[in-house]
Formats: sequence, C-alpha cells, structure tokens
Amino acid sequence: METLANLESFVRSAESGSFSAAARRLALTPAAVSRNVAQLEANLGVRLFQRSTRRLPLTEAGERFLQTVSGGLDSIQSAIADLTSNAGQPAGVLKLSAAPSFGRDYLLPLMPEFLARYPAVQPDWHLDNRQVDLIAEGFDVAIGGGFELTPGVVARRLAPAHLVAVATPTYLQGRRLPSMPEELQELDCLAMRSMQNGRVRLWHMRNAAGAERALELQPRMTVNDPQALCRGVLLDMGVALLAMPDVLAHLDSGALVRLLPDWYVDAGPISLYFSSQKLLPAKTRAFIDFVTAAAREREWATRLSVSGGPPRRMG
Repeated sequence: METLANLESFVRSAESGSFSAAARRLALTPAAVSRNVAQLEANLGVRLFQRSTRRLPLTEAGERFLQTVSGGLDSIQSAIADLTSNAGQPAGVLKLSAAPSFGRDYLLPLMPEFLARYPAVQPDWHLDNRQVDLIAEGFDVAIGGGFELTPGVVARRLAPAHLVAVATPTYLQGRRLPSMPEELQELDCLAMRSMQNGRVRLWHMRNAAGAERALELQPRMTVNDPQALCRGVLLDMGVALLAMPDVLAHLDSGALVRLLPDWYVDAGPISLYFSSQKLLPAKTRAFIDFVTAAAREREWATRLSVSGGPPRRMG
C-alpha cells in the first residue's frame, strides 16, 4: 500500500511540473519530494516522469496513473480538511497574493476585524503586480483582475475592473478637452507596459450605448507600475488610463478629473481566486467568506463600477 506522502508528492509534482514547486506547496524540501516519487516508482515498477528536461513531463504511464489517483487524493484531503475544520477554529499561515494598491486600500482595512475573529490565522501577504500560479507557488488565495483560470482554480467575482482616463485640473488648464477616445492622442499620455511582454497594451474604450473605440496610445512616458503611473498623473505630467480602485479617492477629492465621462475600459472582473477542492482548509474558507461578505457590505461591485457614468463616492 502506497503512503499518502508518496502519492501526494507525485500528484503535486505532476500538477506543477516541478519537484521544487511541489515542495513549496507541501512544505517539504525538493529532495524529499523527489525521494517520495522515486519510492513510488520503485514500488510500482514504472517510471512516471521523464527527467531529461527542465519541465519534468509525465511518461505515458504517468499520465494514466495521474488520471486514476488525483481525484481519490483530493477526496482524501477534503475529508482531512473537513475533519480539521470541524475540530477547531481556523488556524495556520494564509498565503495571499494581491495588487499592492488594492491590498493596501481595500483589503488591509478589513484585517483588524478578521484577525480579531480568527486569532489563530497568520496572514502572509505578497503584494505584487503579477498573476501568480496558486498551485505551483503555494498560495491559498489571490485577488486581482484578468487572471487566467488554470486547472484546479476557481474565481469568485468581487467587483468590476474598470479603467478611466484621468488628469489633473492644472494639466488640463488651457487645453481642449477630448470628446472622443481618439482625441486623447492630442494630449501627453502616460501608459503602462505589459508585465508579460513589455509592450503598451491596446485598449478598447466603450460607452453605455455599447459603442467601442480602439485606443492605441503613443505614450510620452511608460512605466511598469500602476502607482507610479498614478503618481505621474498627479504631478501634472499628462493623461493616463487608470483602474477605479487606484483613482477613486483622487476623483472624490478633486485632485484628478475624469475625462470622457461617457467612456471607460472594461478589463474584466476583480476576483478572488482559490483552489477548487470541495472542502478547503478552515483558514482559507474563513478568509474567502469574510472578504466576499465585506465586498457585499461595502458595495464594491457598485462603487467601483463606472457604468459609463460619473464615479460614485466611497464614503
């Protein structure tokens, strides 16, 4: 009879394509994971991985074995998680990934109440402007927009990811205000480079009537950080497309003005991402339920939506 450790090391290595990634998820060393897999192969008398390449692909026998055992392993782990959940309070390290600005301005204010309610949970936050691989990198939860759903991951929508064109009153003084998206080219444009390919993204602006306009900016300056982009706009350097969570407070205060109030970019939803296993660890389930409830109570879906109209206040 194979041990659960050997089977889990095999399944997680197959999912992530790496002994090192599986080790991070299982809180083991890569050497321990490799030994567990080697012991499994020895016991079965079958090679499960091709070890001649960097990505650690499965053999044909390994593919068949993964399809057979992965569901059963998830069921066993779900049963363990259920038992743990019902045995006591949520506890342990909760590894979270989120965009820096959203984490600081929207999630962090929720933490005093969350920590008071679940004192045995220790949040471990990684604030970065990138899409993480939850399974390979060992994250319990990620919050962001535009994530590609990978096998084993599900998303729960929190709010829309709408971008609007903004500038300062000082910069706009004496300049002709644009009436259509393409007229933004007449102003100094600041833009974000893609984290994936380094290029300036081609956006499509839309209005409430359903019309769309392609907006291919020729930027005066490019950056790779949304907070730097927002700061550049606040320094009267020009116009930029920025996400509502990053600019709403500045629009409320009057520090920034929204251009083209009938037009915006719909970049998809801001979602909470987590493993699709049926019974999550108690700490993860507690965090998911807490944040989604807070999003409803604070009406993030409404307050962060422009709907082709003027922004709403957060107060």
